[in-house]
Amino acid sequence: MNMSNHIASSSEDQREPGNANAQNSDRGAWMSILAKADPGELSRAWDSLDDKPTWRWLRKPETGLVMVRGRAGGTGAAFNLGEMTVTRCAVVTESGDGNQGFTGQGYLAGRDRRHAELAALFDALLQDSSRRSALEDTLLKPLADGLAARRRAASAKSAATKVDFFTLVRGED
Repeated sequence: MNMSNHIASSSEDQREPGNANAQNSDRGAWMSILAKADPGELSRAWDSLDDKPTWRWLRKPETGLVMVRGRAGGTGAAFNLGEMTVTRCAVVTESGDGNQGFTGQGYLAGRDRRHAELAALFDALLQDSSRRSALEDTLLKPLADGLAARRRAASAKSAATKVDFFTLVRGED
């Protein structure tokens, strides 16, 4: 699924407080985009925010290992493929009146603590309906487009090395 299409096609009625499935679907899509985004792009986006929220740590960035599991052919019995390094982080924003705002989480492959922090901060900001629309247009759509372009470039590069094997059949006359 194209993440930018998913984000762009979300309708306002899906964001009503009663529709948790739509909110979780949107949140999963933007968390994926934030985790895969270029950390430099996230840093520039954060620096360009005019109204940065006050926030505090719930969980400072920490790096650990998770076991990656696979299935032979996608349907076979599960097996342990190996371990992968993951960094996670959790923050909470504070509203203008000093109350707790939104809890943001960042999970990503690798060891980039600042990337996890920025992913968590943007996750919290995107949960705020007053900020979401602007951030979808200025942050998520460009990030998703960049991810899609990198994916297309990688596909084109690997397609250039594709070898088609064929067998000549000898006729029996």
